[in-house]
Amino acid sequence: MTKHTVREGRFWHRRAELVYDDAGDGPLAVYAHGGFVSQAVEDRMGLWDWGPVLDAGKRLVRYDARAHGRSTGQAVDTDYTYPSLADDLLGLLDHLGATEPVDAMGASMGCATVLHAAVRAPERFSRLVLLIPPTAWTTREAHARHNLASADTIEREGVTAWLAAKSRQPRPAVVADVPEYPPTPADHVLPSVLRGLALSDLPSPTAIAALRRPGLVLAWADDPGHPMSTAQTLAQSLPHADLYVSRSRADIGTWGERIAKYLAQPANQSRPRSQPPPRP
Repeated sequence: MTKHTVREGRFWHRRAELVYDDAGDGPLAVYAHGGFVSQAVEDRMGLWDWGPVLDAGKRLVRYDARAHGRSTGQAVDTDYTYPSLADDLLGLLDHLGATEPVDAMGASMGCATVLHAAVRAPERFSRLVLLIPPTAWTTREAHARHNLASADTIEREGVTAWLAAKSRQPRPAVVADVPEYPPTPADHVLPSVLRGLALSDLPSPTAIAALRRPGLVLAWADDPGHPMSTAQTLAQSLPHADLYVSRSRADIGTWGERIAKYLAQPANQSRPRSQPPPRP
């Protein structure tokens, strides 16, 4: 794998300074990470390998979401809804001077960010790579209630009590050995992040189908927070998309190569090879 220089950048957008890493040269691809982590934390978790994407000739920009990692943010619930986070992504594209459609990737909260940004401004995106899509539509209400209860716990008992309760909950077997890290949003902002996510849902399947953009959906099995139902609906709604499901940590390790191979194709030929439907 080639060693790629990483350049740090910063820009102000809606009362926050957002920090990003910019590596490689070539057509632009952007990535939005999951909730409560950061680029650095995801790297330490060892889930995604971005080397193959860079080696395939992409310019890869990854950024820390508002109030996550090195980026700043205020304790304002509505700053952390999916549409608000999508506005940050579009602001990043403006800052980067992106005049051509870009490939966009996102995991969990970042997946939702990418989808909302694409629905709002489809002309700015070429292909979508959606990693571990979060709860949505019929499964979202229970998740939202849990987030609201978590925000109340933090304000009443502190972050330590919330993390202790969280640690007692079972983890999906496929990622049971992945190290856990404290949330990166500051303690006083964390309840607002949770409440903003509780106010959120993915765009409707009808709105997603209207995107007419190809996509690759990458999911893992047996995770209530990232249920197969969301991934399957996204793969069915996007007109030119396919779903790949991993059932082991080792197989998740292939995602970087799969993404790189997908993005190396011409955009009008980016139809991933079909995988058999996942087992129930």
